[in-house]
Amino acid sequence: MRRFEIVPEGPFDLEPQATHFGGWPRLGDGIVMAFPVEGWNSSAAVVMRQGAAAITGDVYGAAEADAERAWQQALATVSLDVDGAGFVDLGRRDPVIGRLQAEYHNLRPVLFHSPYEAACAFVIGHRITILQTRRIRQRLAEEAGARIEINGTAFRAFPDPRALLALEAFPGIAPVKIERLHQVARAALEGTLDRSRLRSLAELDALTQLRTLPGIGEFFAQGILMRGAGLVDSVTDDDLTPRAIQLLYALPERPDRATVLKRAEGWRPYRMWAVVLLNVWVRSQPLDVRGPRQVRSRRK
Repeated sequence: MRRFEIVPEGPFDLEPQATHFGGWPRLGDGIVMAFPVEGWNSSAAVVMRQGAAAITGDVYGAAEADAERAWQQALATVSLDVDGAGFVDLGRRDPVIGRLQAEYHNLRPVLFHSPYEAACAFVIGHRITILQTRRIRQRLAEEAGARIEINGTAFRAFPDPRALLALEAFPGIAPVKIERLHQVARAALEGTLDRSRLRSLAELDALTQLRTLPGIGEFFAQGILMRGAGLVDSVTDDDLTPRAIQLLYALPERPDRATVLKRAEGWRPYRMWAVVLLNVWVRSQPLDVRGPRQVRSRRK
């Protein structure tokens, strides 16, 4: 085990992160993230805890050379790899965002452990429910993922790309999805899905490259980039953000894309963090308040 520590830049509360997004298992007063470490030489389990001033992480299972990388990957998962001090200033400039920051304890986006895992989740989840997707991913971890033991308790990581390539079939996953998962695994091994690489690209270039993966259309490419790579200053093209803006800013009608982008200019350089707050809020509203959702085309 190796221990790491960081003092968050800007307000941060680990508990709301876990409550609203994580679904991670608990170990005492910590949450446990288990995942294949990018570079794909080992898997790790990171026990993350919050103290009075610092966030600590105990890294288990990773190869010696991967421990630091695993810690950075865990930080990125809860958006702690970004200086969030200026996010408070945004809340002061925009009272609506400020109110949501107070209500949700300065909630930051929670990402998949890697763009690779994000891509796998979207491929598996096509045309099935979120609950079904989670169960399949959990079974994959239990049957094909690395087992990491912490003080007598075992945790399972999602299969790394090489383990995924070794799977020829799996209950609940159609053959066409198995082949698409293999393509995702190959892309990960080639470095195409590396988080730092995707973040370094222009957004349109990254989306274009992601759409070359079989089964990944516009919607899934956006999900991999935003929830896998974790862009901080971007605005998703989704159904809920316009509705949230309409309700929270008391607009007479649902804003179009241009109006959404114009409103979001005031949220720079944390536009995605603001969008996440809007989406968390609107998802907490009754279905009749959210309004009808628009139909989006998704590649089969």
